[in-house]
Amino acid sequence: MKRANTARTFQHIPLSVLDLAPITEGSNASESFKNSVELAKHVEKWGFNRYWLAEHHNMEGIASSATSVVIGHIAGHTNSIRVGAGGVMLPNHATIVIAEQFGTLEAMYPGRIDLGLGRAPGTDQATSYALRRTLNMSVEDFPMQVNELQDYFSDEPISRVKAVPGQGANVPLWLLGSSGFSAQLAAHKGLPFSFASHFAPAFLHQALKLYRDNFKPSDVLEKPYVMLGINVIAADTDEEAKRIATSQQQQFLSLRRGNPGKLQPPVDNLEEMYSPLEIAAVMETLDPKTTIVGNPDTVRKGLESFIEETNADELIIGSQIFHQKDRLRSYEIVAEMMK
Repeated sequence: MKRANTARTFQHIPLSVLDLAPITEGSNASESFKNSVELAKHVEKWGFNRYWLAEHHNMEGIASSATSVVIGHIAGHTNSIRVGAGGVMLPNHATIVIAEQFGTLEAMYPGRIDLGLGRAPGTDQATSYALRRTLNMSVEDFPMQVNELQDYFSDEPISRVKAVPGQGANVPLWLLGSSGFSAQLAAHKGLPFSFASHFAPAFLHQALKLYRDNFKPSDVLEKPYVMLGINVIAADTDEEAKRIATSQQQQFLSLRRGNPGKLQPPVDNLEEMYSPLEIAAVMETLDPKTTIVGNPDTVRKGLESFIEETNADELIIGSQIFHQKDRLRSYEIVAEMMK
């Protein structure tokens, strides 16, 4: 679905970072947070726009379960880059708590905090119960929760309960999605929309069309604004990048087997570890258009092609890479292209 304006490249749109705070094999959460701070400092210096962290639970290889706490940690170690949630899984929480947490963050770091909202639990049913102590709240209540959150952040909330801090806080809300539901809700409410094309590429164009065709201007946004998720694993050679990418491939393969674990080091041959059917299924999820692996020239061409095809307003880049030096180098290569 190409749009009329195809002249822009990634040099003309903001690029941001999605950090899953990976816990690598042989490491721990403390080391993960040190690595995240180091990465955030570098990408701020290199000119990236946002640094988002995602809520996951009961996953041994992801350290960002207490998302608002980690956001505060990153914001406290940086100076100007926007820091936020990509996202908070709203059905897991009492809305007032999220309003207070992000109202507090905005009070601490004015003008730098984003709140992306997802409607999926981001975990299994047992963990959902542990988080909420009840399963009465469902994803179908998500629009109501978004309304509540907007009310808590308003200058004159109608609720008798006030979010303090939170009331009147300038916390931009984003809706996140991997299907059409949140695309339509974001369009209806006139909110920016971020689509998880980095793991749901099959639904990308459908969601974009739903959002753009149905968008209604609001007090916060006059026209549609789309940020798309994309995986980039860049290295100085294609061969090196392809080997580094096997860590992410192993992660998805482990998820497919129902046995998620810590991020594993790169391997030379996935075929020795997984069946051809498993590998084919994961490679379909990690579509080459939305998972770009290669040297600087390969990555440049991939990014330009993706932006031309989607007319994205912003890209948020994830890089599940085992070695910290390789992760820093991957983002550095992309940063060099922005200049």
